[in-house]
Amino acid sequence: MHVIQGRFEVSNQHDVVMTTILGSCVAACLRDPVAGVGGMNHFLLPGSATGGAEATRYGVHLMELLINALLKQGARKNRMEAKIFGGAQTMTKISNVGRQNGQFAQQFLSDEGISLIGSSLGGNFGRKVEFWPVSGRARQSALNGAETVRAVEREVPVAPPKPVPVDDVEFF
Repeated sequence: MHVIQGRFEVSNQHDVVMTTILGSCVAACLRDPVAGVGGMNHFLLPGSATGGAEATRYGVHLMELLINALLKQGARKNRMEAKIFGGAQTMTKISNVGRQNGQFAQQFLSDEGISLIGSSLGGNFGRKVEFWPVSGRARQSALNGAETVRAVEREVPVAPPKPVPVDDVEFF
C-alpha cells in the first residue's frame, strides 16, 4: 500500500506493508501495539493551513486525520507509539523545510503525549520507507534521485508493548 503526498493509510492486517518515498517531506508511522492497528501519513509542510484543499499538505491536518482514523479502529492515544522519517534538505541552501518538518513532527508527538520510539530525520538524501503497521517494523533505503544508492535496511527498534490497566478509561 503506497502512501502518497498529502495522504494517510491505516490497517490492522498483518500482511500489509505501507511504503512511501520522501525528500523534505515527513512520514509519521503510528501504531497501537495492543489494538494491533497502525498507519502512516506523508506531509509536505509543517504546521497548518487555513483550510480547504491546501490543508492536506500540512502536518497538523494529516497528523490529526491519522490519529482519528487509528482511534476509530480501536487504538488508544496513550498506547500509541511513533516512528518518523524524512525531513531531508534536498535543495542545497535554498530552503530547509525538511528540518522544519522534522521539528514539527517531534513537537507534535511530544505535545500529544505519543511516544517517539524511533526516527531518521535530516541529511541530504531521499528515503524509501516501508512500515508494517501491525508489528511496527520499519525499514528505510537511502535514495539518490530515482536510483537506490545503498540499502540502509535500518530496522528501527520496536519497544515491547506496555501493559494496559484493566479499568483504564480514555475520554477524547
